[in-house]
Amino acid sequence: MLTKGDDYPLHQTAEPVAYAGTDRNFYDRYFFNGYNPDGSGFFALAFGVYPHLDIADASFSCIRNGIQHNLHASRELGMERMDLHVGPIRIEIVEPLQTVRIRIDGEGLAADLTFTGRAFPIEEPRFTFRNGPRTFMDYTRMTQNGHYRGWIEVDGERTELACGCAGTRDRSWGVRPIGAADAQPHSASRQPSFFWQWTPVNLERRSLFFHVNAHRSGKPWNTRAATAPDGAGHDGFYETPCAAMKTRHCAGTRWPDGGTLVIDTDDGPLEIHFDPIQRFQMRGLGYTCPR
Repeated sequence: MLTKGDDYPLHQTAEPVAYAGTDRNFYDRYFFNGYNPDGSGFFALAFGVYPHLDIADASFSCIRNGIQHNLHASRELGMERMDLHVGPIRIEIVEPLQTVRIRIDGEGLAADLTFTGRAFPIEEPRFTFRNGPRTFMDYTRMTQNGHYRGWIEVDGERTELACGCAGTRDRSWGVRPIGAADAQPHSASRQPSFFWQWTPVNLERRSLFFHVNAHRSGKPWNTRAATAPDGAGHDGFYETPCAAMKTRHCAGTRWPDGGTLVIDTDDGPLEIHFDPIQRFQMRGLGYTCPR
């Protein structure tokens, strides 16, 4: 069950905030992305809190004229988890589970963005993945589509977000590898490997969500599709595990070249086709960065 506290980095386990515990690899994280109705002007933000490392980090990245601009920041947490700023990046919870404001005042990058949810956020199925006897990941995610208003400034040039600018935010908390690698792997340990495809979609009057996590063999271990009409409450979703994505890749790469998502519904199959518009490098948000 999601509560207002789940929009704050207060969690102690992969459960919602009502349940508490502790783990060295515990984390609490925000993610946002947005884009204009024609797919241009893509931007994204990541903000992580790592209580047992006593560190917070954040990154903001946006594309302008075909160039991706990135801002990274980190600081000591000081054990204060309600202080949602890292250097020039700040998050403000205006209305829990509905409205969030992002402010950025960095060198060459600045922004003032307000996200408003289109419906109540969905709670994705719990993610638990084990490597032999050890729990490699165990966390909860909530995801919400919405609209943005505000502006982004790159090298002194300010651009107002287009009318209808949309995107997705998520919150995740729980246990996954952070910081230094495990110093004592067990005898059955092997390098974890799995496939993750996360596909939130903003449609005209509703939101669609699909994700799949699969073993290296291709067998899914966590998957679901959901649709949420605008204004839907916590019980206003259609949810089903009966969905599949067929993805095409650019030759010799893992870059997607398009795909087709088919979701079984009570009214028959819902089919959505995808084609890439532009490329966004996730390292701009710190993913896969060695430092």
